Amino acid sequence: MAARARAEEAILREGPRRPGALAIDIYVPGKSKAPAGVPLRKLSSNETPFGPSPKAVEAFRAAAADLEIYPDGGARALREAIARAHGLDPARIVCGAGSDELLSLLAHGYVGPGDEGLFTEHGFLVYRIAILAAGGTPVVAPETNLTADVDAILARVTDRTRIVFLANPNNPTGTYLPFDEVKRLQAALPRNALLVLDAAYAEYVRANDYAAGIELVSSCENVVMTRTFSKAFGLASLRIGWLYGPAGVVDALNRIRGPFNVSGPAIAAGAAAVADREHIDRAVMHNARWLTELTEGIRALGLTVTPSVANFLLIHFPDEPGRRAADADAFLTQRGLILRAVGAYGLPNALRLSIGSEDANRAFLTALGEFAKDRQLG
Repeated sequence: MAARARAEEAILREGPRRPGALAIDIYVPGKSKAPAGVPLRKLSSNETPFGPSPKAVEAFRAAAADLEIYPDGGARALREAIARAHGLDPARIVCGAGSDELLSLLAHGYVGPGDEGLFTEHGFLVYRIAILAAGGTPVVAPETNLTADVDAILARVTDRTRIVFLANPNNPTGTYLPFDEVKRLQAALPRNALLVLDAAYAEYVRANDYAAGIELVSSCENVVMTRTFSKAFGLASLRIGWLYGPAGVVDALNRIRGPFNVSGPAIAAGAAAVADREHIDRAVMHNARWLTELTEGIRALGLTVTPSVANFLLIHFPDEPGRRAADADAFLTQRGLILRAVGAYGLPNALRLSIGSEDANRAFLTALGEFAKDRQLG
């Protein structure tokens, strides 16, 4: 018995037995606090300045009357609302606690020890976490001009590649692949490699050559598209994501996901939100206006901005003392303007700016102008 106790203690000390678990860097969210006494303008997490649809709030409050009851394990009302909005088969939709959960479920379902998962150089940090947590090996493909490169991805595909994550548009760069390039990628992948199109920011994209992936999922057995209610729909706190995929993938995920992985209030609010097209259209129009105005305003100060189709901008700073991204971050934070440092993405001299309210956007341009003048940029 003593030997068994010592063995159990050793296991606890050593930590998880899953290969790669202790190699995972903990995901660190963006800052959300300003110095005491300074008004906060949080522009670090790509949240919508319009908040949720009033109809979603009303549905959430109504659902509070039934908190003692387990939610529908299949999130049927939410899946059907999504299906109506996009013209999809609800049986091929899976809902989850944010698209993060769905990305992790896909990795756990299709990646194991000895397998490889592929993503691009500045791709969403959750991809690496999900692959390692599943026991797989992360493989990184370089980007070209901060944009996914199909040929670079394909050059790193091996007979061990089981999943390819493509954020389109990509976070934190805001760049995207035209649909023809996505189709070229899918056509060249092995049939046993799952292509996951992470379209978290699809609602904001206005480019004519972009597609979120619905058409490709409908015609291919190895493509999945993930979406979220955390951005344009303003329901980040409720953690709602959804996935559209082939019947076989959907069946597999429904077997391994938690039986009640989406709460009742989330199901109700999400179903109401996806039906409120007017609210989403207003948010998208605001974003399109300020995406242009902020890009032009920042460039006028002598800084480089990566062209973006999402609801955020990647701003690059000189690698010079006093002018670096960390210096700008500290300067802006003291004025209550909270941006996202992206050193963890391999971009130590850049900050990501979420498109905020008109007031926040103007305050940001004023403060950045002060920083540029003080540090003699431009």
